Amino acid sequence: MTRTGCNAGMTRTCRAAAATLVLVVLAGCGAPGPLMPDQRASSTAESRTPPAPEAYKVRSGDTLYSIAFGYGLDWRRVARWNDISAPYTIHVGDWLRLQAPPDMRPAVVAAETPETAPAPAAKRATRDTSDAGGSGSRAAPATRTPGPGAAGPAATPVQPEPRPQPAVVRRPAVSDDNAEAAPVPAAATRNVAGVAWRWPTEGGIARGFNTGASRKGILISGEGGQSIRAAADGEVVYSGNGLIGYGELIIIKHSDRMLSAYAHNRERLVGEGQKVRSGQLIARMGSDERERFVLHFEIRRDGKPDDPVNYLPPR
Repeated sequence: MTRTGCNAGMTRTCRAAAATLVLVVLAGCGAPGPLMPDQRASSTAESRTPPAPEAYKVRSGDTLYSIAFGYGLDWRRVARWNDISAPYTIHVGDWLRLQAPPDMRPAVVAAETPETAPAPAAKRATRDTSDAGGSGSRAAPATRTPGPGAAGPAATPVQPEPRPQPAVVRRPAVSDDNAEAAPVPAAATRNVAGVAWRWPTEGGIARGFNTGASRKGILISGEGGQSIRAAADGEVVYSGNGLIGYGELIIIKHSDRMLSAYAHNRERLVGEGQKVRSGQLIARMGSDERERFVLHFEIRRDGKPDDPVNYLPPR
């Protein structure tokens, strides 16, 4: 082969190799690479709600309602599982069941299963005295003993020494002396589930109800500091900032079945145990984690979030 022929052959080979390289680069740009494990987790984190644990240790600032709310449970069931009666106070250091104990779970019928005597019902809550008695206590000292399978830090229950009953401490809200006395503006209401509902604030819906979101409610846009009002008559059962993702949060009980929640407040104007009227000023609008001035508003029926638009009057 002549020198000219060699050069021509090498040129053709180089051109073919260059064309192949270009195709490989283009294919790499067009197809997305695989997600790393943490990327996959972050893409679905918003839609996952962690299941309730078998038991929960009460911390300072908790209430029965806030614990049930945080895990999407009906507060009445949590009270029943733990033999807690009105006024439903709990104490720092208590261990609360967040799942039905065996003797309260639906019976599974099996063929030809011999009958056995049922185990006696046991008290549901047990107390860990290691950090009980601190400020922020919500209840009298627990005198319950753990039943079979009750969760706690040790298999053998520790009997606490008798001591005087502490006062129930309410977390103070950022008060406004004129909040309760302020006139309530007239507004349209809608009666659903035995409650007359009204919109809690002015503004449009920035984000609708999403069953896949970890925090299920609606976002109502507005201006920083604008009035947040009670959506119906009720009692404040939580006023604090102990639930992750909600900021300054207020929960109002309207009936045994119905609760409403108001999150991302700049300031809270009502405290736990306070009775409120429909339309009463309860908070000032703040911002969410994206620095948007919004109210995150929820309505829960039997502990489960429902679309607030199904309860609020049209506007």
